[in-house]
Amino acid sequence: MASSACTKPIFPSTFTVSSSSSSSSESKSKLGHVSFINTTSPLPIYRKLSRSNPCHSQRSLVVNNVLKTVDPAQTSVSEDVGNLGEKPTILVSEKLGDAGLQVLRGFGHVECAYDLSPEELCTKISCCDALIVRSGTKVTRQVFEAAKGRLKVVGRAGVGIDNVDLQAATEFGCLVVNAPTANTIAAAEHGIALLAAMARNVAQADASVKAGKWQRNKYVGVSMVGKTLAVMGFGKVGSEVARRAKGLGMHVIAHDPYAPADRARAIGVDLVSFDQAISTADFVSLHMPLTPTTNKVFNDATFAKMKKGVRIINVARGGVIDEDALVRALDSGIVAQAALDVFTEEPPSKDSKLVQHENVTVTPHLGASTKEAQEGVAIEIAEAVLGALKGELSATAVNAPMVAPEVLSELAPYVVLAEKLGRLAVQLVCGGNGIKSVKVVYRSARGPDDLDTRILRAMVTKGIIEPISNTIINLVNADFVAKQKGLRISEERVVVDSSPELPVDSIQVQISNVESKFASAVSENGEISIEGKVKFGIPHLTRVGSFDVDVSLEGNLILCRQVDQPGMIGRVGNILGEQNVNVSFMSVGRTSRRKKAIMAIGVDEEPNKEALHNIGAVPAVEEFVFLKL
Repeated sequence: MASSACTKPIFPSTFTVSSSSSSSSESKSKLGHVSFINTTSPLPIYRKLSRSNPCHSQRSLVVNNVLKTVDPAQTSVSEDVGNLGEKPTILVSEKLGDAGLQVLRGFGHVECAYDLSPEELCTKISCCDALIVRSGTKVTRQVFEAAKGRLKVVGRAGVGIDNVDLQAATEFGCLVVNAPTANTIAAAEHGIALLAAMARNVAQADASVKAGKWQRNKYVGVSMVGKTLAVMGFGKVGSEVARRAKGLGMHVIAHDPYAPADRARAIGVDLVSFDQAISTADFVSLHMPLTPTTNKVFNDATFAKMKKGVRIINVARGGVIDEDALVRALDSGIVAQAALDVFTEEPPSKDSKLVQHENVTVTPHLGASTKEAQEGVAIEIAEAVLGALKGELSATAVNAPMVAPEVLSELAPYVVLAEKLGRLAVQLVCGGNGIKSVKVVYRSARGPDDLDTRILRAMVTKGIIEPISNTIINLVNADFVAKQKGLRISEERVVVDSSPELPVDSIQVQISNVESKFASAVSENGEISIEGKVKFGIPHLTRVGSFDVDVSLEGNLILCRQVDQPGMIGRVGNILGEQNVNVSFMSVGRTSRRKKAIMAIGVDEEPNKEALHNIGAVPAVEEFVFLKL
């Protein structure tokens, strides 16, 4: 498959990663950190990688990627993350609780700038590493473009993320995290408060009394006991509303296509279809996210299916209701009353027919507005943002696949192996580009459902793409960038007879339809094929093409195909020694005795051209390649 032009001698690839010992000024000016959480210790482990770092000049961020990578050969535990470089800059564009600001200030430079115009936000964001918003700031594609790759994480202090362009965030490799738990109870309590206030006309009666009137007969309400409440969206807030409504003696049904039936049953709630929920309910409480599917899902057609005199509560997202249609439903009597905390446009216009309607109770988006919730949300989002800046995978990330902490801990060494196999494989391709199809094969004693490989696939992608482009790859944007570059990455899982205690027995990376620099890396199927395992926590290369080898994937590597004869190890070792290149390990794999063999040599330093030329001049050496890992 490989042409003679791609055999001996082979000189160092230009697609390289600088090691932490690099002393060149160029390396220093491009220093960045990528890390992977050491789950057995509260402190992260770091390794330096070469990359461009716009807007940072000679400074370096603690972490530039969402994924963190442990290099067993180059690990050092930092007692103060901030000492690794200047502190990151965190922009807070809306008011955040003092407790959260205190957490942030312990890690980075915090700038609080409220009521920014879109233009002002775009100007400021170019020198910020993190942005924290509530619901009022629109984080558009223009914001990510203005950030010029520096923005690593956007934190939404709350649940809804419809004010953040997730597609753009993903394309730019920016993690988006939210704070979904701290305000759950507050939002549920506000929903119940609106339900009760609406049922008993509290707001209207209050205004009447303050106007000097005493209209007891006008504000006769309805009882909640025995009435049917339909909870539309049975997530955290919806389920808490259901619990409280049950305590009020209401019959509760719910619609949520993703809610587990056993969780609903545990609360005493029946899961029903959308149409069944809206057609049988006396009260309808909305707790669904705003998506293209749910946008204006409560419209004229929906209201027409409801019981006459239904009452609606919305503490979720304003856009799920067609507000003009709701006004028509109120005027016709189909909807008796509405209690709204959220609106399509916030704040709504002063002359809004919906807000001014006599049968509508409104509040200015107070769902999370309790002292306890505000402090809790502030702390939760601050911790999520700092975790992302440190390179940790957040449990509240909304544009990256969720990987449980225990899975991360178990897969940590395989994450390193996956990236290094990808990085090695791309250096075996002539020219380093033209790659269109990559296959990753996982051999494991576990069944496919017991092995989450998303993070491993992302790291193979990272290893393949980063050395040959200026794109920084992480778990957020790996699949997007691969698709953008026309790279198809498929996966295969093979069940083998090995210890099920180990998540992965081996990982194999195959690149098809390309020309190889090193013909021996081509398998019998005509693909560049390399395979590796984790041994005692260290990534090892165990197979190259059809040759078995066993070398740790550390530092630099020379692969030689040779005639299997005495003295070869000594001859190559002497050549390297003469050039003051230290050999850290050596392994030989052969097809059969005295025939062909592959010698894998680990070296601490990068051999100069003379050393590589002399290796190629050894008569028994048929081809070789130098690789930087």
